[in-house]
Amino acid sequence: MFFKKKAALAVGVFCVLSMCFQGCATLQQFGDALTNLQRLQFRLGGVNDFRLAGIVLSRKASVRDFSPMDGVRLVQAFQRRKFPAEFVLDILVINPNDGSGGSPRTVSTLTSLESRLLIDGHPTVTGNIDNPFEIPGTGQVYSLSIRMSLDLYGFFGDKGYEDVLRLALAIGGVNGNTARLSLDALPRVSTPLGPITYPRRIMIIDREFR
Repeated sequence: MFFKKKAALAVGVFCVLSMCFQGCATLQQFGDALTNLQRLQFRLGGVNDFRLAGIVLSRKASVRDFSPMDGVRLVQAFQRRKFPAEFVLDILVINPNDGSGGSPRTVSTLTSLESRLLIDGHPTVTGNIDNPFEIPGTGQVYSLSIRMSLDLYGFFGDKGYEDVLRLALAIGGVNGNTARLSLDALPRVSTPLGPITYPRRIMIIDREFR
């Protein structure tokens, strides 16, 4: 009877230790996966297909470049307190987990990039990617896109017609860029251990990868 009790106790201890080792291994794997995911780097790319009240701005550099008809259309839209803007924002991303430096080579699938668009530091609308985006661990730059729609009058109408029009041109005109934009984003990535959401939000800007 004593031997059976010792045997049962030994089996119990073994099971507990086995569960502990498995749990520790799982925690280690989770920690490694989270570390690798947080090495993903993001930067704003370009702005494409910018439309203001339905008018394409890609060939416009200043207020003088609008036709009289387009000018009337824009003024009327602003007077109605509606200045709808639509554009595609490109985001550049790098997965540096290429197998060098002692870390395993990993392919990350970005399943969500819930983002709030900031213009001149002012929060505006939210957006997200339409489909999961696979990012191979090659160290190369890949590009994904988010379509944005917002009413510029609702956020900046108090600045006046010409200032808001110049703002739109600075973003989506022929000389436009993303210098006045930033994204407050929360990435969510698929992993072999299941989906992982970043522990904190990140600010994506045009000057550097983050």
